[in-house]
Amino acid sequence: MEVTEHRAEIKDCPHCGKRNRAEFPSEVSQPVQYGSGIKAWAVYFNQYHFIPLERTCEIFEDLVDHRLCEASVLQANTELAECVKPACEAIKQRLIASEVVNFDESGLRVEGKLNWLHVASTAKLTYYQVHRKRGKEAMDQIGILPEFKGVAVHDHWAPYSNYDQCRHSLCNAHHLRELIFIHECYHQEWAEQMKELLVEIKGQVDHSRLQSNQLNPKEVEKFETIYSKLIEKGLEVNHPPPQEQVPKKKRGKVKQSPPKNLLDRLKEHKQQVLTFMYDFRVPFDNNQGERDVRMVKVKQKVSGSFRTRERADNFCCSRSYISTVRKNSLRVIDAIKDAFKGVLFIPSLVE
Repeated sequence: MEVTEHRAEIKDCPHCGKRNRAEFPSEVSQPVQYGSGIKAWAVYFNQYHFIPLERTCEIFEDLVDHRLCEASVLQANTELAECVKPACEAIKQRLIASEVVNFDESGLRVEGKLNWLHVASTAKLTYYQVHRKRGKEAMDQIGILPEFKGVAVHDHWAPYSNYDQCRHSLCNAHHLRELIFIHECYHQEWAEQMKELLVEIKGQVDHSRLQSNQLNPKEVEKFETIYSKLIEKGLEVNHPPPQEQVPKKKRGKVKQSPPKNLLDRLKEHKQQVLTFMYDFRVPFDNNQGERDVRMVKVKQKVSGSFRTRERADNFCCSRSYISTVRKNSLRVIDAIKDAFKGVLFIPSLVE
């Protein structure tokens, strides 16, 4: 630990008698305070590596022979969140202007109650926000999807379909898992063949991407034909429930078997399932969004719950900045120190 003492001289003008006081550095606002280095370490351990508060304080005691109190760590987290707000707003605007964005959501406990973590991300950008709701109300308030006009990659959660100003691409990793389940549990061959077809198309897209930005039209036609035939083959063995078994006054959709539900989705949303084949900018799955959600789930496993909504919001803001910094191959500890000094990494609105 190093202690830096700042002294500001006071001088009286010998001519006019006016008293002049020297100014302290802008970052020095209290009689005694921690500097940007200590605060950056505290945030780095707690918000980036998810080390609990007590253990973060213990690390300081072991490394520099000075134990921080937990309140100091929390205060550092709050200060960083406030410092990086302009960067988070820039990240949000950059996502709105992006061509392809991955969206996902997952449960997150705040104040002992279930809330929802929403994420919008690309390979270079991450934006987190926590909300009490999971559906359209939350998405509207977050403000990315209502203005987004690119391709939204997601897992077919129904509220995403409310936004028709953008195109949609469905996560095929989900489809592969469902197809494997149907083949293993229902012993339906069409499911295994559909899985092999999707994997084959992905392989062909990956190979063609090295030389071109689109598949040969004849290949596209061939894959579309096989896809449609497999849907027909599946429907032949998965009929709708008999009319006499459908309750007359029951609201909502009629309950169907998992194979029939998946077949209906694959048929109705064929273009969204195969978007990755038509547009090479679009990924095969939503793994990018799921990976970004997974890191926050690790935080919840360590801490259990955010005790206040303010702490949850601060974490989402700080983590949006940290994740974006990391994706752009910058040193996280340096970026945090710079943020405390007022020097932010703000992604450009132009690629």
